[in-house]
Amino acid sequence: MVVAAKLANLVKLYHEQKLAHVYLLETNDMAQAYQDILTIIKQINCEGDYQENCTTCNLCNLIDQGNLPSFIEIAPDGTMIKKEQVLELKKRFSYKPIYTQNNIYLIKEADKLNGTATNTMLKFIEEPSENVIGFLLTNNINNVLPTIKSRCEIINLNYEEKIADDVLAYQDVAIKYIKQTELVKVDKIMYNKSVILNDYPERADVSKIFKMIFHIYYAKYNGSEDYAFLNHLTTKDLKKRVNLLITLLDNLETNANLELLLDKYVIELSDDNG
Repeated sequence: MVVAAKLANLVKLYHEQKLAHVYLLETNDMAQAYQDILTIIKQINCEGDYQENCTTCNLCNLIDQGNLPSFIEIAPDGTMIKKEQVLELKKRFSYKPIYTQNNIYLIKEADKLNGTATNTMLKFIEEPSENVIGFLLTNNINNVLPTIKSRCEIINLNYEEKIADDVLAYQDVAIKYIKQTELVKVDKIMYNKSVILNDYPERADVSKIFKMIFHIYYAKYNGSEDYAFLNHLTTKDLKKRVNLLITLLDNLETNANLELLLDKYVIELSDDNG
């Protein structure tokens, strides 16, 4: 899946109570990945519908200022992450979370854990406490010890292109499909057959079309002023569509029947009127 879909999937898994205890995130853009993970932490802890620059509560401000008691960041002290830093993390998280449901930690440049810090971190991961979620960021996963990697859910965040050119090429097709399913709202299943599958019989092309569709909905969900034809959708509506597309994109990577997958998507899109 594209990076945006992978990140949105973490929020989806959290709300389904399927989030792993710890994630190891390899990235080619540490600064961007760091900001994106902060956004994920805000989203999973938001008691309402998360909005960027929201002023309804003080949670996001506490996270940005590093003052949320249940959120701890660790970064190299000098050139390495030291044992004492991990011990402080363990000590802080021996208490129940404050203001949020979970204690959450984020380790930047996790490949720079020194030998004793790695051993201490390994014990912390092997004996997970309840309500603790961890994110380990690295730009070189090969320098993370196998014992750490084997206990983490690994996700690659490659930021080479926000929207790849071969996906962007399908923007017009994606917009027409969205308008057909959102505005016309008739013959949606037939549209799958007569237009999408007829004109784009290859799985790779269908996948790119729906990656573009995902980008459009995800941009709107995050407050984009583009795509005014979607202005009638609420945040809840957009969140539903993002989640449906995450599942569809996952399934498109398998050998599942294309026609059945697309039909299932438009049927679920229609349920409860959005």
